[in-house]
Amino acid sequence: MPATSLPSRQSLADRLDALPFTRRHLRILTGSGVGWALDAMDVGLISFIIAVLAKQWSLNSTQTGWLASVGFIGMAIGASVGGLLADRLGRRQVFALTLLIYGIATGASALAGGLALLMVLRFFVGLGLGAELPVASTYVSEFAPARIRGRLIVILEAFWAVGWTAAALIGFFVIPASEDGWRWAFAFGAVPAVYALIVRWALPESPRWLASRGRITKAERIVETFEAEAGITQEPAINKEPATRAIAVTASARLSTLWAPEFRLRTASAWIVWFCVNFAYYGAFIWIPTFLVSSGHDLVTSFRFTLIITLAQLPGYAVAAWLIEVWGRRITLSVFLAGSAVSAVLFGAATSEASLIAAGMALSFFNLGAWGALYAVTPEIYPTSLRGTGSGWAAGAGRIASIVAPLVVPVLFQAGGAPLAFVVLSVFFAVATVAVWGLVDRRGLSLDDR
Repeated sequence: MPATSLPSRQSLADRLDALPFTRRHLRILTGSGVGWALDAMDVGLISFIIAVLAKQWSLNSTQTGWLASVGFIGMAIGASVGGLLADRLGRRQVFALTLLIYGIATGASALAGGLALLMVLRFFVGLGLGAELPVASTYVSEFAPARIRGRLIVILEAFWAVGWTAAALIGFFVIPASEDGWRWAFAFGAVPAVYALIVRWALPESPRWLASRGRITKAERIVETFEAEAGITQEPAINKEPATRAIAVTASARLSTLWAPEFRLRTASAWIVWFCVNFAYYGAFIWIPTFLVSSGHDLVTSFRFTLIITLAQLPGYAVAAWLIEVWGRRITLSVFLAGSAVSAVLFGAATSEASLIAAGMALSFFNLGAWGALYAVTPEIYPTSLRGTGSGWAAGAGRIASIVAPLVVPVLFQAGGAPLAFVVLSVFFAVATVAVWGLVDRRGLSLDDR
């Protein structure tokens, strides 16, 4: 018998999975999604700002590479620590805290007068951003009904395209407008600091996490609010059993459990996929505006091309959101990764403006669709007591690649131009395509609530 139910009642998990999609689900999705979009806007802005500061501050490729990478160092630490904290303190608390940290640091970046201070602030931006993304996907997945869980996570990830498009618009209209345009762009990043307070007080904690910590009464109260909105009533509880024992309760125990026989293959596979996708994505998209400028296009033209390429992200998410509940997680993810591999080769070989934009749009379409599927499958492969840790450390492994990629890609570009750089990125996509098959596919199944 599930530990959170009476003999005549469904478990909390079954009740969550049986719910129709309600306005409360929509608030969870949009509340998390706006934070996700703000994150994407911040990451997108740095790719445009680097192209400007390289000229204004006379930065060399090593300096611009480290300016891009230092934020990802923060992300790697933030993702790993944030996942552990989310399993210990709760999803909502950590979500709000991370938004606050990176929002303040981004706003302060607008006042930076030199490279050293800007790099310090970018580290703290990354610290908050790295923790927020895996925590948000874990949070939403624990509310989502099983039959549409994958689709909702891909829709959540689609907010990334909204944020990146906002960054592209700011890059096109605001940054070139004046010498201080990049400072105004950073100032927009202060918005998450205010939004964090809204998240903290407006969204409920995950009932699955509460139940795993033995806080059954509070968990049931939250589930009942969802049921009431859907017109579902339950018989009053007469008695409550203790919560199901979590499989790991301390940080060290959770980390070691990731490599227990039951989870070893899926953890290794997740880390490989996250590493390869991060390397290829950030190796390409952080440098696209700079590559276009170095190829002879002016800033405005380069930013316009980047904006057009960015717009292809939204249909990529839309198709992935549909296919993930039709084909399943692994097939959808592997198809989009394979499409990314082919598109990367075509982008590197493009010689005309038309072929450059077409290949770039294809790369955006497949790459961001793959991201949506990856964020959907990762929280599902672990039980509730391990979900934040597993998702956070997989993202942390990926952030190691995002640190390295901005440093390696300029070297590749100098050695063999865009063709060599994008062939190497294509290889990373191909490796990820194979590694996907070590993950488990829980399409339509309830989450593991141990």
